[in-house]
Amino acid sequence: MDSHSPLRERLIDVGVDLVLTEGTAALGLREIARRAGVSHGAPRRHFPTHHSLLSAIAGRGFADLGGRFAAATAHASSPREQVRALGCAYVGYALEHRGMFELMFRHDLLDSEGQETAGEEAAGEETAGQQSPRLRDSTIPLFRLLVGLVSGCRTDGDPEVTAAALWANLHGVAQLWAWGSLPLALGDAADPRVGVERLVDAALDAHLGQDRA
Repeated sequence: MDSHSPLRERLIDVGVDLVLTEGTAALGLREIARRAGVSHGAPRRHFPTHHSLLSAIAGRGFADLGGRFAAATAHASSPREQVRALGCAYVGYALEHRGMFELMFRHDLLDSEGQETAGEEAAGEETAGQQSPRLRDSTIPLFRLLVGLVSGCRTDGDPEVTAAALWANLHGVAQLWAWGSLPLALGDAADPRVGVERLVDAALDAHLGQDRA
């Protein structure tokens, strides 16, 4: 299977556009094929299951998020400032691209190794050593980045546990803000950027200690 074929990339491009403009409900295999201008069976040549196509689309989201992390942290001078920039970028991405964010963290896609492997074997289109990367592998570099920054902020405790707790906190902020619960509670609906930054700062204080700089 050619992982860089024009058709494969077009199908992913169409899926990305659909999820960004219409949400996850629009990501039917037939609809993606129709908008790509191919038969409904054509995607099977590159994606043995619907899940594998959705995973490739979500992988683009992780690549975009990683680029935003790099841009957001490029001018931060300290690890804590980098964590803050990363946190604001994470929540900001979730609010800006709600459909993609939902897709990226769907449990059935992140935990799909068994069913994807079975689908690939049934299709007979991938040989050993040529299987597509699993979506969950896309989260590892981003988490390792956060762990490294947390390690630079505090020397006590387990940096992986602290980073995981901070990530969970930021993810909760993103979800609850998107659902409208936090703006309602805080009264910050008129200026979400200010409200989000306040919550990111509070999360950093809770998990990394207050900034004494």
